[in-house]
Amino acid sequence: MSTPGIGANQGGEDGRSSRVSLRKIGDGATNVVVREPGRFFALCLDTGRAMFQWPFQWREFIQQAWFIVSVTVVPTMLVAIPFGGVLSLQVGGLIRQLGAQSYTGATAVVAIVREASPLVTSLLIAGAAGSAMCADIGSRKIREEIDAMEVLGINPLHRLVVPRMLACAFVALFLNGLVSVVGLMGGYVFNVMLQDGTPGAYLASFNAIAQLPDLLQAEFKAFVFGITAGLVAAYKGLNAKGGPKGVGDAVNQTVVITFMLLFVENFLISTLYFQFVPSKGM
Repeated sequence: MSTPGIGANQGGEDGRSSRVSLRKIGDGATNVVVREPGRFFALCLDTGRAMFQWPFQWREFIQQAWFIVSVTVVPTMLVAIPFGGVLSLQVGGLIRQLGAQSYTGATAVVAIVREASPLVTSLLIAGAAGSAMCADIGSRKIREEIDAMEVLGINPLHRLVVPRMLACAFVALFLNGLVSVVGLMGGYVFNVMLQDGTPGAYLASFNAIAQLPDLLQAEFKAFVFGITAGLVAAYKGLNAKGGPKGVGDAVNQTVVITFMLLFVENFLISTLYFQFVPSKGM
């Protein structure tokens, strides 16, 4: 003998639970698509206004720039050497099949300077410096130091975010040049020693395809990537909550989101560059 109403109650509870689940999914999608980008854009605008406030935090800027250099220079060089070597080996093998081995240096310059060096720089800035910045700001947030600064009338964007963001962009410019030089040196060694290339041909073909705007757009990419890494790290750090676990989650999200934004920005900048700057003929 069945008890009346059990089936109806179960159906009602299932319907309510499904509606609650759908509401949670909808709220999560709205948060990811609308709220989070809106808050990040608002932070970017507020940081842009805070850049022009006086006085500029030179001491914080120099300390952060030195910290970023100390944690990124050696890994950047270690990554740039095999990166340039692999590009030289791959491109050299393909060019040898086409019978144009004398242009190995030119193609290596284009591949490393135009595309590889800004990406390597941005990945190191985001992975090493961005994560450390997010952890620093996030720990200040959960210790309520940010709230204390606001109570004292100190703008945390002007005091903490602006120097870190500009330090990332400033150091990224020099790291991009370092990656270009080290990558070309690694490509030279691999081409001459492993592929029996001619040193003179490798060096003489540098300007066959490459041109000065290639270096300028690479520097512009590195600058934009540095600003992006600093802003994402600051946003996630300022919105960290939930104790040390929340700071760790914010650091992981910083790295992932920064990588995604960097590849999108790289695609957009490269597309605009090829549209407005003609390629150099051989």
